[in-house]
Amino acid sequence: MKKAFHKIASILMTFVVLLSTMSFTVNSHFCGDMLVGTSYFVKAESCGMDMKQESRSEECSVIKKNCCQDVASVVEGQDTLKHTSFDQLSFDQQVFIASFYYSYINLFEGIHDKVIPFKDYTPPLVIKDIQVLDEVYLI
Repeated sequence: MKKAFHKIASILMTFVVLLSTMSFTVNSHFCGDMLVGTSYFVKAESCGMDMKQESRSEECSVIKKNCCQDVASVVEGQDTLKHTSFDQLSFDQQVFIASFYYSYINLFEGIHDKVIPFKDYTPPLVIKDIQVLDEVYLI
């Protein structure tokens, strides 16, 4: 039970670190004052009412305001993680970390299979009960 809780807690802490350092963009498309579409990783779909740019004539210079608007909001992740280098540690600390790593890795070594020399040979066929012939009875 304790091992399972430890594994679950470590996975949850991994996700907390991952999600706190990840940044992403939320794209929203507004048509007037109404939110039409939202997207997290790609550009939001438009409502189809975007005004197309037509060639202007020099006689008429009327410009209509577009009712649609795209808004992109960036959610910044944590960018100030503390990075430590192995070179900044003293010699004693490096020896401790190396010995701890070596002893920890050796805990998970698999048990070596014992060599069974007669594994490929089949036992002899039993024709008669040898214990009865030799009159050996277990009490």
